[in-house]
Amino acid sequence: MNFLYVKALHIIFVVTWFAGLFYIVRLFIYHTEAEKKDETAKQILQNQYKLMQKRLWYIITWPSAILASFFAFWMLYQNPVYLEMPWMHVKLSFVLALYFYHGACHSIFKQLQRDEIKYSALKLRIWNEVATIILFAVVFLVVLKSAINWIWGVIGIVLISVLLMLSVRLYKKIRNKKSWDVLEKEHTDKHNIN
Repeated sequence: MNFLYVKALHIIFVVTWFAGLFYIVRLFIYHTEAEKKDETAKQILQNQYKLMQKRLWYIITWPSAILASFFAFWMLYQNPVYLEMPWMHVKLSFVLALYFYHGACHSIFKQLQRDEIKYSALKLRIWNEVATIILFAVVFLVVLKSAINWIWGVIGIVLISVLLMLSVRLYKKIRNKKSWDVLEKEHTDKHNIN
């Protein structure tokens, strides 16, 4: 098969792999947040999230990981000169990190399937950023083909991630304060009426 077809298939399955990884962690977050609902809503939501997680994980994410890897190995087999390039060594290190990330997500998936909630929604939101950092690093490495310049892209995404997390925390504080103020006002109004 032509090298460009193999490359195109590799890119397609990398995209679907990352899509699966991003969405599975989002489902983990929803599953975890459902723990705070009343018992009936919690049961309905968590059962639905478990089904969605199972389908996403086994029908999209795992097959995409396997096929992305298959086509990557095929490209390296067709062009072993890539293995002599320093940027490729760094890229493959990030790919190895992605496999560990995938494995850790599989562990969380299994826990949630058994109704074991070990991580807060906030920790899972932070965990979701790990895949983003790996994605940025790999894309910068492949596009720039430099073992050094990718660092600036990763530093940028880390800074953006930190700013986003701080913004989310600030928003939560403001939202909680407004909720508290509304409750306090309702309580005061109720007292004034009586």
